[in-house]
Amino acid sequence: MKSHREFYIGGRWVAASGATMLPVIDPATETPFAEITLAGSADVDAAVAAARGAFDGYARTSRRERIELLEALIEEYRKRHDEMAEAISQEMGAPIELARRAQAAAGLDHLQQALAVLRDYRFDHFINDALITREPVGVCGFITPWNWPMNQIACKVGPALATGCTMVLKPSEVAPISALLFSEMVHAAGIPAGVYNMINGDGPGAGEALARHPDIDMVSFTGSTRAGVLVAKAAADTVKRVHQELGGKSPNILLDDADFDSAVPRSVRSCFGNSGQSCNAPTRLLVPRARHDEVVALARKAAEAVHVGPPRAAGTTMGPVVSAVQFERIQKLIGIAIAEGATLVTGGPGRPDGLERGYYVRPTIFADVNNEMTIAREEVFGPVLAIIPYDSEEEAIAIANDTPYGLSSYITSGNRERARRIARRMRAGMVHLNGAPLDSAVPFGGYKQSGNGRECGVFGFEDFLEVKAVFGHGREGVAA
Repeated sequence: MKSHREFYIGGRWVAASGATMLPVIDPATETPFAEITLAGSADVDAAVAAARGAFDGYARTSRRERIELLEALIEEYRKRHDEMAEAISQEMGAPIELARRAQAAAGLDHLQQALAVLRDYRFDHFINDALITREPVGVCGFITPWNWPMNQIACKVGPALATGCTMVLKPSEVAPISALLFSEMVHAAGIPAGVYNMINGDGPGAGEALARHPDIDMVSFTGSTRAGVLVAKAAADTVKRVHQELGGKSPNILLDDADFDSAVPRSVRSCFGNSGQSCNAPTRLLVPRARHDEVVALARKAAEAVHVGPPRAAGTTMGPVVSAVQFERIQKLIGIAIAEGATLVTGGPGRPDGLERGYYVRPTIFADVNNEMTIAREEVFGPVLAIIPYDSEEEAIAIANDTPYGLSSYITSGNRERARRIARRMRAGMVHLNGAPLDSAVPFGGYKQSGNGRECGVFGFEDFLEVKAVFGHGREGVAA
């Protein structure tokens, strides 16, 4: 078992100030395969001081210098892509093919996207005689989750590097190995000392200290809405910018003119992808009441085709959930759904047959759900789908929007204009029509308790910039 007792601070690996260790558990076996030291306040202070000390110089680097640094980091990432996939698979349980194709690949994609935006971004423009310029927001604190570790690290670090910010990263203590590997890439790429710093730690310790720290100008957090509230409260006294990408309970409306034979299996696969551990998963499937039973049969068939197994085993399409805590929460919510009268279509409590060890969950579908049931209101963050019948298009829209969340929504229709019209009425930051996938150039983020701010592309880039107006500047001598 490898012991990771150092943090990356000021361009080098330094010993942690304390000795509190935390095991890193392989969710497929329930056994530790590594351990990390948890940061204390002295480690947070040291990392923030390094970032603060590096900020003035890095903020004044040229576009060309930052392009070259991002190109170098992208090259290092490419070299170790497969190693990154292996780390992610072991630390959070993603099937190895998913880890290669999506999990590790997402990190590279976000770095490339930050580079693409940087190449052409216009930092300066004019309003009348005033120069409007965009400058780096400052020292950033990043608190990232375990479910898509490189996706969330890279979509913060990439644009921060591109805009001239410095940063301190605290990855999830549940899945920290990928972040350690990423930090090695940063070092090999020659990112200037202090620009990027990484500490390990838990939320109540390092995360809160980072959000509260007076020398942090912006905190960007991805995780649960509950934890996001705590981050915002910790940050409030210093009036720093707070960017949050939080939970979701995304509706998936199948209209009566949809091709159900293709739409229903796609909906099930999308809900169960990454073992259901995605904030934008379409977990509420809204269907015409007259076709409810037809949908149930199609959904059951799709769910029972999911191959749950060890992440590195051939043919596995769904691995374990990440931890004992997550496993128990999912089991509790499955039990509540049964007690509240939802019809269990397939799956249910316990592990799949033949998997007695590991945090494996049965792919589970409930039918005859109404939007007042717990299973339709709370984010399960596991492979659990709720099928909700509706009687009219208006009722479907009302049910879809009847949630405290507003991250994503999905609409499937044989009439594209009809789908477009309904999309306008969704109270969500993202709407997918007829199975359209995500695009890393397009803003990712939500309404309501799903957070604030946007990640990805130019919108994510601009979240790391402040806007300055210089009155009386004049238009001469300013490059775009």
